[in-house]
Amino acid sequence: MKYAIAHELPGRIRLRCGRGAFSRDDAGVIEYLLESQDGVMSAEATHKTGSILILFSNGARDGVLSAVRLIDRSYLDNESLPARPREESIAGSAFVLFVRSVLNRLSPLPIRLAINTLRYMPYLFRGIKSLISGKLDVSVLDASAIGVSLLLGDVSTAGTIMTLLTFGDVLESWTKERSKRRLAEGLALNESFFWIERDGAQVRIPASELAIGDNVVVRAGSVIPVDGSVVRGNASVNQAIMTGEPLSLHRYPGTSVFAGTLVEDGELIVRVTAFDSETRINRIVKMIDESENMKAKIQDRAENMADGIVPYSFLLAGLAYLVTGDVVKATSALLVDYSCAIKLSTPLAILSAMREGTRHGIVAKGGRILEKIAEADTVVFDKTGTLSVASPTVADVVPFAGFTRKQVLRTSACLEEHFPHSIARAVVRKAEEENLQHREDHAEVEYSVAHGIVSHIGDVRVIIGSDHFVLEDEHTPISDVERDIISGLSHHYSLLYLAAGGRLAGIICIEDPIREEAAGVVADLRGEGIKNIVMLTGDNYNNAEYVARELGIDCFRAQLLPEQKTEFVQKLKDEGRCVIMIGDGINDSPALSVADVGIAMKESADIAREISDVVLTHNDLKSIVTARKISTGVMRRIHKNYVFIVAVNSALLAMGLSGVITPASSALFHNASTIGASMSSMRPLLEE
Repeated sequence: MKYAIAHELPGRIRLRCGRGAFSRDDAGVIEYLLESQDGVMSAEATHKTGSILILFSNGARDGVLSAVRLIDRSYLDNESLPARPREESIAGSAFVLFVRSVLNRLSPLPIRLAINTLRYMPYLFRGIKSLISGKLDVSVLDASAIGVSLLLGDVSTAGTIMTLLTFGDVLESWTKERSKRRLAEGLALNESFFWIERDGAQVRIPASELAIGDNVVVRAGSVIPVDGSVVRGNASVNQAIMTGEPLSLHRYPGTSVFAGTLVEDGELIVRVTAFDSETRINRIVKMIDESENMKAKIQDRAENMADGIVPYSFLLAGLAYLVTGDVVKATSALLVDYSCAIKLSTPLAILSAMREGTRHGIVAKGGRILEKIAEADTVVFDKTGTLSVASPTVADVVPFAGFTRKQVLRTSACLEEHFPHSIARAVVRKAEEENLQHREDHAEVEYSVAHGIVSHIGDVRVIIGSDHFVLEDEHTPISDVERDIISGLSHHYSLLYLAAGGRLAGIICIEDPIREEAAGVVADLRGEGIKNIVMLTGDNYNNAEYVARELGIDCFRAQLLPEQKTEFVQKLKDEGRCVIMIGDGINDSPALSVADVGIAMKESADIAREISDVVLTHNDLKSIVTARKISTGVMRRIHKNYVFIVAVNSALLAMGLSGVITPASSALFHNASTIGASMSSMRPLLEE
């Protein structure tokens, strides 16, 4: 196996083999092989990063490296070597149940009767418990069907029913856990030990000893195990697991890092602010794990409907007995019900849709949200940072009074580079793009917050800032021609004014570019059945009107305060509309909270992400259209499941009452239809 030494200390070495060098199962074999070597105390292979951490005794280094070099596919594919445990196979569970069933049938009748009576007890107790609670539900139905079969001496049918019900329980548990595990796959982070700085040395401590304020050492190739602040070091950190962004970020003293992210290059000393269950990544895992409890109304309706059918099953069984006098046919009515498939397929469809959403950068905080997205008829967008990129750029430079374009841009960049706000950075970046160099020959600058900058170049006084500052406060004269030019440009851009020697030297046109995909997303949302698309912004009317016109938005409101945005969303709801609100800032948070569904952009403020119902992990508005497609798709699938379940089970019921099939066959086909509906619920929605 090829490797590079990523980091080394006495008795400890980390090797980097490259991403994709080995699989999860391969990692278990690698650990086993290395820990079998003399002098190796422990080995930890991480398949996500392709790195191997080895702790060894003095003098064992060369042997360790030789062992790594010798590992190849012949070892990794050797089935006799142990690997990490695999998730329990549904086929294995089915095989165990099959073997038990066969052995049961081969046993003498008295033993079979005793075994099946004991197996029946849990079903009987569950049924009695439901009756005591005043419920006539599925538990009562199951207990009755098995009990009648045992009373009739039909031990085989009773055994078959219990085997199928057990398999149904195994299937339900397996599919739900598998769906939840896939939904949270790659998020959970469980560390058994940490390297920290203590008394000037780096020491290895167990996880139980870690405390807030400790300085954790994280080296290249390692996953950051805690949330914290960088106190020393520089590194490139891949935060794709948190943000979906494939490009690494530079982390340096004073910046924050999060558990689960990967140090691709460099080394960091991180002061712990949260660890274990309190990290952001583990809160996400917990949210996913608990999301099943946030049931959609349609899921509640499905479960209520399933239990509501049970009394009719008993009524039908009673009528069948009165008409035919045949207990076997009456029992068939008890063995075929609609509830199992309905109660299992609906939550699985919702859970599968949530999992599919995460693969497309959509993290929904519960099944209820998917239903609301499907029902929505109105989408409300914030403008800045949502429909626009929230990164100002220089669109144009217009000189006046004999100044040249280059002079205006060069002088503006010379002044603005001292103040790193977003518009200043845009001006400096534009000058750099045009290779306009300047000398630091101006005097000390004076900055007036929210107004502008004053300085001197030689004997010439220069000012740059807003129209209010330059034209009104500083009384810079402006001609009618200049005023007409400015009036035309102000409809599309924010303007920065430069004056020199008491004359207006020029203006710089600043724009916040509309996202490239925004117009297509608005059109696609209409195609997905959204009838009303609105834009709310705190920006000025002219800019808002321009964006709304460019994107084909139905209506907009400009110069709104946060509470006004909230009032507008509430008004839409009061009109009977189901509203999705998309925003990114602290000022959007109240409106996000009031909307039926609040969606936070990838780079949203923390509070916006916390209170939103959906968080996008891709920096792309197309995820909103995808969320709509997934949501409407899962609602259609649930409806199709209803039709399938009712049709199949009605047919089975008819055949059982007419004597075409036996009660055991009815139970078999019924459970087969349940499995079919469940498997159908787990298919990808966007591939249909």
